Amino acid sequence: MRLRLPSIIFGLAALAGLGVGGGAVLAQIEGQPRGVAPIDSGGAYEVTGVSVDVAGKTAEAARLGGWRIAQRKAWAVLAQRLGRGGVGASDGLLDSLVSGIVVENEQIGPNRYVARLGVLFDRVRAAGVLGVSAYADRSPPMLVMPLQISGGVSQMFEARTPWQQAWARFRTGNSSIDYIRPSGTGTDPLLLNAGQIGRRSRGWWRTILDQYGASDILIPVVRLYRQWPGGPVIGVFEARHGPDNALIGTVTLRVGSTDSINQLLDTGVGRLDGMYQRALASGTLHPDATLNPPPKPEEAVIDDTTPGEEPITGLDSAIASTGAGIAVTLQYDAPSASAVANAESLIRSIPGVVRAGTTSLALGGVSLMAVTYDGDPEQLRRALEQRGLQVSGSGTTLRIRRAAPQPAPAPQSDNVTTG
Repeated sequence: MRLRLPSIIFGLAALAGLGVGGGAVLAQIEGQPRGVAPIDSGGAYEVTGVSVDVAGKTAEAARLGGWRIAQRKAWAVLAQRLGRGGVGASDGLLDSLVSGIVVENEQIGPNRYVARLGVLFDRVRAAGVLGVSAYADRSPPMLVMPLQISGGVSQMFEARTPWQQAWARFRTGNSSIDYIRPSGTGTDPLLLNAGQIGRRSRGWWRTILDQYGASDILIPVVRLYRQWPGGPVIGVFEARHGPDNALIGTVTLRVGSTDSINQLLDTGVGRLDGMYQRALASGTLHPDATLNPPPKPEEAVIDDTTPGEEPITGLDSAIASTGAGIAVTLQYDAPSASAVANAESLIRSIPGVVRAGTTSLALGGVSLMAVTYDGDPEQLRRALEQRGLQVSGSGTTLRIRRAAPQPAPAPQSDNVTTG
C-alpha cells in the first residue's frame, strides 16, 4: 500500500487551519473511558444466600450476632460442598478464615436483624483446615476475552462495556475455571480487541498468552437485542473457546426493560461459567495443543574423539553450563510487596536459574515473573515442588502457589453452636 506523504501533510495542515488539529491531535487509543479491575482476584470460597434472623439488645449487637451465625452456617455448607461434612470450627477460628461478608439484603431494627448474606472464606486457610487441596480441581489458567455485540458494533476492550463490567463483578472462587481477567487498561485494547478473535496465527496467540501467563483462551460472547428504547432486552450468550473460536454452547435470556440489563448480564455470566465447568469436567475444554511452543530441533552430535585419545576432564560440563537458557513465565500471587521480594528470592535460589524478575506487578492479585532457566522446564517444575509449592500449567508457562498449611487441631473446649 502506497501513502502519498504530501497529501497527508496537506490534510493535517487543513485540519489545523480549521482549528481541529492545532497541537491537540490525539491517538486513537486516547479519550475513551476503559478499564474495569476485577473486584475479586483472590479466588476465595464463597457461600451465598445465608439467611439469618437475630434479636439483640441493640441494632449493632443484633447485626454482629447475625454475621457470626452466618459464618457458622456458611462453614457447614462449605464443608459439605468439599466432601468434608462434619468438620467443625470454633468462632475464633472462623474469624481468621472469613475474608469478607457480602450483604445481599438486610433489614435492621432497634433490636432485630434480618438479612440474606454471603460469606467469603480464604481459600488456602480453609482448605488447610478441611484437609483438601486448594487448587487441585481447577483448570489451567484461561484468558477471558468478553465480546459484546450490540447495535451492530462489536467491542471487547476498545471501550468500557457492560459485559466487561459483568465479568469484573463475577466472583470466581467457586468456579473450577482459573480465569485470568484483564483490566482493559494499558495495551489491553490493542492486543485484545474484536478483530483478534478472527486471527488464526498460533505464533501471535502464543505471544499474547505468554504476556498474560495463560494456557488457553475463553471468548464469552453476548449479543444484545433491544426491542425499543427503554423496553425489553434479549441477550444471546455464547460460550466460545480457543484460537479457532469453537462454540461450546448458547443460552438466551430476556428482561423487561433496559434498567435490568446488569441483572441480565450477571445471570449470563453465571450460565456461561456453568457451561465452561461442564465442558472441563467432560474433557471438552482443554488447552489447544497447537498453542504449545514448537519442539526444539534435534542437533546431530558429531564425535571428533580420536581413538585412544583421553577426553579432557570437565570439558563437557563447562560446555553445558554456557547455555543461554530458556524463558519461562511464572504466574504467582502477590498480596504485598514483601511477597514479591520473597518469591523472586526463592526462584533465584534454585540451581539453574540464570535470572528472575517480575515483569507484570499486580499487588493484591496475580503477578508475572520472567525466569531464564538453564535446563528443562520439567526440572524447574520438580525443583519448585520440592520447595513446597503447588505447580500447574505446562511447557514454559507455569502457575505457582503456596502449599496449603497443615490443619491445626481445633481446641476441645470450644463448642460450635448453630443459630
